[in-house]
Amino acid sequence: MAHGNNVDIAIVGGGLVGASLGCALAPLIQQRGLRVAVIEAAALAEADLDGYQPSFDARASAIAQGSRWHFQTLGVWPEMARQAQPISLIHVSEQGRLGATRLTAEELGVEALGYVLPNAWMGQVLHARLAELELDWHCPAKVEHIAPQADGHRLVLSDGHEITAALTLLADGGRSGLKEQLGIASHAVPYEQSAVIANLEVSKPHRGVAFERFTSNGPLALLPLGRDRMELVWTQASGTEDAILGLDDAEFLTRLQQVFGERAGRFRRVGRRHAYPLSLVTAEEVVRPGLAVLGNAAHALHPVAGQGFNLALRGVMDLVSSLEKGLAAGRGPGDMATMQDFEARRAQDRRNVIRFSDGLIRLFGITNPVLSHARAGGLVGLNLTGPLRRTLARRAMGLER
Repeated sequence: MAHGNNVDIAIVGGGLVGASLGCALAPLIQQRGLRVAVIEAAALAEADLDGYQPSFDARASAIAQGSRWHFQTLGVWPEMARQAQPISLIHVSEQGRLGATRLTAEELGVEALGYVLPNAWMGQVLHARLAELELDWHCPAKVEHIAPQADGHRLVLSDGHEITAALTLLADGGRSGLKEQLGIASHAVPYEQSAVIANLEVSKPHRGVAFERFTSNGPLALLPLGRDRMELVWTQASGTEDAILGLDDAEFLTRLQQVFGERAGRFRRVGRRHAYPLSLVTAEEVVRPGLAVLGNAAHALHPVAGQGFNLALRGVMDLVSSLEKGLAAGRGPGDMATMQDFEARRAQDRRNVIRFSDGLIRLFGITNPVLSHARAGGLVGLNLTGPLRRTLARRAMGLER
């Protein structure tokens, strides 16, 4: 289907979304001979799955049960599972209120509500799979210029190559400036918050429990990692994060313990701390002829509900389904009918997830005392109302859209 510097598909970004996309395209590469290029700016480390040892500070992501099934389809879950921490229970509470909600895997009839995996491990497993495929790798390389043309897009790379791609997939996180080059605007709504991220050692085994606690500053989440380690996502009002980052370890742990309490035990050690500002960012266009925008380049969400990567992975799988349908009908990879089919599959799911995660932040960000009591009552009520609990939980797990 392709020759010379022409490719059928160019994936811009070889991170978790781009690498998952490359793996998902494997059947089309192998069965239809699609030529696929991957352009990644960061040099990749050699994937050493047997020698992998997560560092104390390794960043991690919560993946939903639905995402686990997608990884199973891609053939990478058996390896990923070696470092996966199942979530057996999610405990949701509000600081200063008695209400709480507990969702269990047993109640919902699944082996886990989700899994927490080190990002580096997911990346290594995905890249080990990509190494088995016939791909045109450009790494490290950046797309310096992109321009539409009659048969797709022309990409000028920093490694001196130029590529013409029938379909270009932007999975670069949205920070490369490529959307701007193409005139694709993004709508950004700042939350006036920053997320402080760190790993913690706790005094007792977490037993697979994940915590979500809503505080006066914003939500605080703890995700289970190894037996006595958890990942912290602690929201701070914008402008206050530097003070939190500047605390010494003992002061930081004391402050956190005061806010969170001791339901997870005592916090004994904290790793490196990082902070980044939070906004709801959505691309105003996600498809054009010969172009689709995926992952954080399409939608950057608040991390409170852990939905960002899971939403992106569903997008990856839907895109490949649309491509399979289009190719079977004799259409080229970048045909606008195929892109419109992809967008039709994605639109409702994307709206639902954005409404869910954004609404959660805004609901718990209001300090009206009457509403605070209503929220607490809602948490208690949700703990008692089986059908509603199960519907919300299944949606959060990616099992319903």
